[in-house]
Amino acid sequence: MSSGGKNKRIQIEPFKHPPQMHPHYAEQTWKVLEDAIEKIHNHNASKLSFEELYRNAYNMVLHRFGDKLYNGLINTLTNHLRKIAAIVESAHGESFLKELKNRWDEHQKSTQMIRDILMYMDRTYVQQNQKTHVYQLGLDLWCQVVVRNCQISERLRRILLDLVHKERTGEVIDRSLMRSITKMFTALGNNVYVADFEDPFLLASAEFYKKEASEYISSSDCPEYLRKAERRLTEEKERVSSYLDASSMDKIVCVVQTELISNQMKTLVDMENSGGIALLRDDKYEDLYRMYCLFGQVVGGLELVKDVMSCYVKDTGKQLVQDPERAKDPVGFVQGLLDLRDKYELIIKQAFKEDRNFRNALNQAFEHFVNLSPRSPEYISLFIDEKLRKGIKDIGNSESDLEALLDKVMTIFRFLQEKDVFEKYYKQHLAKRLLSGRSFSDDAERSLLVKLKTECGYQFTSKLESMFNDIKTSEDMIRDFKEKMEESGTDLGLELSVQVLTTGSWPAQATDQCLLPRDLEACCEEFQNFYLRVRNGRRLTWQTNMGTAELRFSCGGRTPHILAVSTYQACILMLFNDSDRLTYQEIAEASKIPPAELKRNLQSLALVKGKNILVKEPMSKEVNDTDVFLFNDKFQSRFTRIKIGTVTAQKESEPEKQETRQKVEEDRKPQIEAAIVRIMKARRVLDHNSIVTEVTRQLTARFNPNPSVIKKRIESLIEREFLERDQHDRKLYRYLA
Repeated sequence: MSSGGKNKRIQIEPFKHPPQMHPHYAEQTWKVLEDAIEKIHNHNASKLSFEELYRNAYNMVLHRFGDKLYNGLINTLTNHLRKIAAIVESAHGESFLKELKNRWDEHQKSTQMIRDILMYMDRTYVQQNQKTHVYQLGLDLWCQVVVRNCQISERLRRILLDLVHKERTGEVIDRSLMRSITKMFTALGNNVYVADFEDPFLLASAEFYKKEASEYISSSDCPEYLRKAERRLTEEKERVSSYLDASSMDKIVCVVQTELISNQMKTLVDMENSGGIALLRDDKYEDLYRMYCLFGQVVGGLELVKDVMSCYVKDTGKQLVQDPERAKDPVGFVQGLLDLRDKYELIIKQAFKEDRNFRNALNQAFEHFVNLSPRSPEYISLFIDEKLRKGIKDIGNSESDLEALLDKVMTIFRFLQEKDVFEKYYKQHLAKRLLSGRSFSDDAERSLLVKLKTECGYQFTSKLESMFNDIKTSEDMIRDFKEKMEESGTDLGLELSVQVLTTGSWPAQATDQCLLPRDLEACCEEFQNFYLRVRNGRRLTWQTNMGTAELRFSCGGRTPHILAVSTYQACILMLFNDSDRLTYQEIAEASKIPPAELKRNLQSLALVKGKNILVKEPMSKEVNDTDVFLFNDKFQSRFTRIKIGTVTAQKESEPEKQETRQKVEEDRKPQIEAAIVRIMKARRVLDHNSIVTEVTRQLTARFNPNPSVIKKRIESLIEREFLERDQHDRKLYRYLA
């Protein structure tokens, strides 16, 4: 304030005599607050002035009476809760839980109101002195005085567990009441929920399900047991969602899984008529899927199911490949493998959710039993030969059906450890199809070749591709030959078709020659002269045992027939143009056909019903050196074209099988040596075991080399100075440049 241009200061001084507080202020104020708390507890708070009560509590804290206020609150709440505990304790039956629930709801509301009145104390005194906040104090006292009252706690636990047990046995309970009680526990603290309810609940559950598992096992088969276990798991999850705390979900599920599944799974899969093997055998996809899902929830469950499947597949496959009846039918043998594969592919897809571990186990099982039979490579080749010659009339005859079937066969082929043996047989069968022109589909032939190349590499199929190229080149060659004959005006007198094969690409064939008829011999000479002119420096060797011919003949003026025969059969039949009667010795001398082949072809011409162009004297099943053969001028057939097959065994004889195996073993030797040299050239120095391991790894795509054979090949390379032994360590080898 200014006056007369001069500034004057106003100074406010404190009272000379500070106001005196009433000596009973704290007691009087607390009495007011205590009465208010009592009214709140008695549901008589409508006339209370919360603003005035808040100011009174504020002043008590401000005047340093916080201890009195806080301790007084504790005593008041404790006394009130003791009365509540007595009321709850006196309740009986269902009213016990209802009374507890109602009193708890009231306590929560009243504690919130008290907290609002004492808010200033909560914010200052409580924090400064590290006391429990008012609302939490109310919860703690409720827990100590009511919930953990010695007359209430055990009774409460027993009633809750009894209600859960009743619900598990099919009775209906008040879930909302249960939910209120469990929420009370969680509100009091997780440790309270766990100690006072969850731990006893889990123990009682374990006991219940342990007993129930024993009852289920004795009264149910495996699928029924699994359905019951699945239902119990669903019920427990629903129970947690309905009235338990979410933290109990994993724990109770673990209890059910342990008692109903983990402790019983070995018994379940071993059940004689309904366990894992029965489910696999009978294609019970739904039950297998349920087993997969349930067992997948426990440690070691899926491993157990996988082992059961693997062992059963191995046993089933072993019975199939070692069945002597199956061994008589190569096509049925491989079809059995394909059917078995389809069966378990469907099981893995529908029951095991395309689980990679199960698929790997299935592959290992197939690899195990497919290679138990040394004839598996041959039979797979025979199966392919059958389908590529005749198609698949049983399920369809389209190329797409054949392609799908070949894809399935390739899945079995992948399991073969001796793919080089398969290659040997496949080359023989492919040669017969190509030379006879009896392939169902050229596209299917080449498609399979692509599949084999993709699976095994270029080296595996290089000679097979060369065989196809030879057939294509031969077609061009014979066309050029015919054009040349037409240009020169040469009449061969017959239709000649020649296939020129590259030596080394085609299976080795016997080079036994026979004396061809004069007309055919002249045609062959014409072609040979033509070929050597256009392919100077080449040499032709005629494989008469591999040829075919078509002959036109008629009997007694009847309708002429066309005979489709082998070259050997053609040579025999054309001898009868000059004579109606010939002895075996005369035929042999005139044709020079090897004896074994001659007898087989004479059997085909004279002893096959409906195709007996010749008549044998005397009649017998075997051809002897003293037999006589006559042309059958009474031959009749309703067919114009007649194919005469060659009587032969459907399978290789033992010497032929042994010869094929020996050829395979001989072919393996240079492959093993080449692998050894490649490895040693890169590594320079290596011990014996490492060489064996690396050679096996490199060659396993074609075959599994025998360690003893590898050792012999190493010795051979040492003798030829490709390798040498280390002077100090005999197990070490050194590469010699």
